[in-house]
Amino acid sequence: MPNALLIYPEFPPSYWGGKFALEFVGKKAGFPALGLLTVAGMFPKDYDLRVVDMNVTSLQDVDLKWADLVFTSSMIVQKDSLNSVIERCKRIGVPVVSGGPHPTSFHDEMASVDHFLLDEVEQILPQFLQDFANGSAKKIYRAPEKPDVTTTPLPRFDLIDFGHYHSMCLQFSRGCPFNCEFCDITKLFGRVPRTKSPEQMIKEFDYLYRLGWRGDLFLVDDNFIGNKREALELLPVIAEWQKEKDYPFSLFTEASVNLANTEPLMDAMIEAGFSWVFLGIETPTPKALVKTKKQQNTSKREDNFLLNSVRKIQQKGMVVSGGFILGLDGEDENVFDAQIDFIQEAGIPMAMVGLLTALKGTDLYDRLNSEGRLLEETTGTSFNVVLNFKTEMDPKTLTDGYRRVLTTIYDPTLENYFERCFTMLKNVKPTKHRVKHVGKTEIVAMLKSIRRQVFSRQGPAYLRFLAKVIRNHPRMIPEAFHLAVMGYHFEKLTSQQLEIHDFKKFLTSELTEFKKVFSNYVRVKSPSIEEVREQAHKLFVKAHLRYNRIHQDLRYTVEDALESFQTAINLHLDQYSQLAPLKT
Repeated sequence: MPNALLIYPEFPPSYWGGKFALEFVGKKAGFPALGLLTVAGMFPKDYDLRVVDMNVTSLQDVDLKWADLVFTSSMIVQKDSLNSVIERCKRIGVPVVSGGPHPTSFHDEMASVDHFLLDEVEQILPQFLQDFANGSAKKIYRAPEKPDVTTTPLPRFDLIDFGHYHSMCLQFSRGCPFNCEFCDITKLFGRVPRTKSPEQMIKEFDYLYRLGWRGDLFLVDDNFIGNKREALELLPVIAEWQKEKDYPFSLFTEASVNLANTEPLMDAMIEAGFSWVFLGIETPTPKALVKTKKQQNTSKREDNFLLNSVRKIQQKGMVVSGGFILGLDGEDENVFDAQIDFIQEAGIPMAMVGLLTALKGTDLYDRLNSEGRLLEETTGTSFNVVLNFKTEMDPKTLTDGYRRVLTTIYDPTLENYFERCFTMLKNVKPTKHRVKHVGKTEIVAMLKSIRRQVFSRQGPAYLRFLAKVIRNHPRMIPEAFHLAVMGYHFEKLTSQQLEIHDFKKFLTSELTEFKKVFSNYVRVKSPSIEEVREQAHKLFVKAHLRYNRIHQDLRYTVEDALESFQTAINLHLDQYSQLAPLKT
């Protein structure tokens, strides 16, 4: 029986991942690797399968030695971890098969991988496995067409430990009808959303239920309402299943802003048990939205279209989380205050703001390339306050404005954060399904939250927020603690992101100053090599003190910069040691 090891590389901490919030509930990751588990369901029964999710457990050499074949699935942000996995596989001598969004776009830069399964794999995995067994496997396999997802098997959730994860996830559809310029979804999955049948989705719900899952369930569609007709057909079936089981799952998903225009769809989502939805809002600047081909977020008839859309969804009973972008063509310096004001007024606690990145394979990438505006490839990580293209706005103005937006909406006191949490609670209609279950895990999280946040700079705003919730919305106290914990995560991540950026600027500045002072010092004083080394040592100590202020899980983002800094200083020492007199 062949042994196949399915490895999911590690994600760096991110706003979306909730790393610092997960510590409160004793979980290791937000979600399992749904794509990899779905691929596991496609294997013939004569394969022995194991899954290693590096976000919850470490990869051991014994795992690699067990495997006849390693499969990986990855996104761009997992690139560094994936490279490490590939190196280890090569060292042990086990073949590597890579698939997923990152290899699909960047396989030409991944020479060490033995085989690629690109695009969606339903139609190509059986042929690859047959070829591999016969010793005739090719380097690259590509899907000939977009597969019919009604043939996609049940994900193999039995291969993972539910206890590691805060939420489970399922997929209803692939693809999106909109063609936003900066987004690669339509390139990967097409503009005609393909959906699973209601019966198929209920089988997946049943499977999770039978395996013992209760709690949050994320429908990971990039746009759950991309096919409104199919979504409206599915939702009543889910609602009936949820009622029969007494609503064991609290559902959330991603959708386009036009959800607010379809009242029957919102009503059906509420009945099915949806409590939260993520919207790609991007910017309150209509000119920039039109330029980036996101006209669906604009309206010629309604001045406050985006704000009104958020409010309509909230008043139906769903919390709105939003994605925002800075750096779009068509924006000016007013965008920073506009972003802050919109996020605060709309009451969007979990606002994920990022600098625009031109991703390979997108229309934006192609346009900027044709305009000669591309600067470098991106790793997709949110921790580099770096632009990979020439922006219309002055780059320093943009990055400084980005910092100001982040430090305002997630200031160290969380004053603004808790203010919009309460705005949200005032506007979100209470529903009979949205009260969070309170068990041992939740009580422990509440106690940790009180201990960690009350006695911090967040304490005054935190206590005022809880007092208002207890007085005005007592049924929402569990929700309030959940929001408080998420605020802790967002603030900590924001401060770390800025710490990383400032550390890199510090290294550049200190190196420049060292070269200047060193050159002048040598010319005027001709010091001994020991004196110069002492200066360098003090500089290294200073750099490492700042390095230690960065969370250990994030230090990988600055290690190359620190190594380059140390190498440059040592190079100057080596050059001087050949000229300078030894101290006597």
